[in-house]
Amino acid sequence: MNDRTQLDINIDDRQDSEIEIDLLELFAHYRTRLKWIVLGFVIGALIAGLLTQFAITPKYTATAKMYMVSSSSQSVVDLTDLNIGQSISSDYVELLKTRPIVESIIQEQHLPYSYKELSSMLSLSVVADTRILTIDVTSTDKREAMNIANALAEKGVSELPKLMETPEPHVAEYAIVPVNKSSPSLTKNTMIGALLGLLIMLGIFTVGFLMDDTFKTAEDVEKAFGVMPLTVIPEGKIEGLSDIEESDESKKKLKKKRKGKKNGRGQ
Repeated sequence: MNDRTQLDINIDDRQDSEIEIDLLELFAHYRTRLKWIVLGFVIGALIAGLLTQFAITPKYTATAKMYMVSSSSQSVVDLTDLNIGQSISSDYVELLKTRPIVESIIQEQHLPYSYKELSSMLSLSVVADTRILTIDVTSTDKREAMNIANALAEKGVSELPKLMETPEPHVAEYAIVPVNKSSPSLTKNTMIGALLGLLIMLGIFTVGFLMDDTFKTAEDVEKAFGVMPLTVIPEGKIEGLSDIEESDESKKKLKKKRKGKKNGRGQ
C-alpha cells in the first residue's frame, strides 16, 4: 500500500467518523448572505399575512354564562344551595355536551351540522373557584354563534335540573353578536410565517455550507490532510484588470524598455 492510498484512507476515516462544524465560519457564511436571510424573513411574513387575511375564513366566538346556584325555597339562598351549585358545575359541563341536548339544538335551530360537527364548535368550562359556567360557541357566522350559545344556556336551565333533580341555575349573561373575530390571528400567523421563512433560508445556507468541500485556506488543508501546505499561491489581480488598466501596464512596460535601450546606448 503506497503513501497516497494510505492518505486517502485516513481522509475517508476522518470524514466518516465526525463532521466538525465551525460555528464562527458558519456565522460568517450567514453574514455574507444576510440580505437573502432578511428577504426570506420578509417574504415568509408577507405570504402568511396575505393567506391569513384573504384565504382563511374568519371565525367568531359568542359567549353565554350561567350561574350554578338557586334558592330551593325561592326566597333565600342557603349554604346547601351554594354547595350544590359548586358540586354540579362540572356535571353541567359534561351533560350539556350529551347527544340528546346537542341534537335537540340542531333540530330547533335548523342547523346544517351533525352531532360531532356541532360538538367541535362548543367549549364549556367552569371559571376557577366560582360556580359560573362559561359557554363558548365558535362559528364562521356571527349570529349563528350567538343563537347556539343562548339556546344551549336555555337548555341548561330547562332540561338539566329535571335530569339531575337539582335547583334551576340562572343565565347570568346571554351571548351577543361578536364584533371581533376570534381566529385566525393575523399577528400570530404573520410572525409564524416570518420565522418559517427565516428557518428555511438558514436551512438552505447551512446545507450549502456543509456540502461545500472546497479548500479555501491553508487551515482547511490542514484539517483534511493533517499537514500544512508548503506554499500558498497568492491571489492575483491579472484576470480582473480592465482594458484601461492593461493599456496603462503596457505603456509602463514600453517606457521601461525604451529607457533601458537609451541607457545601453549611452554606455
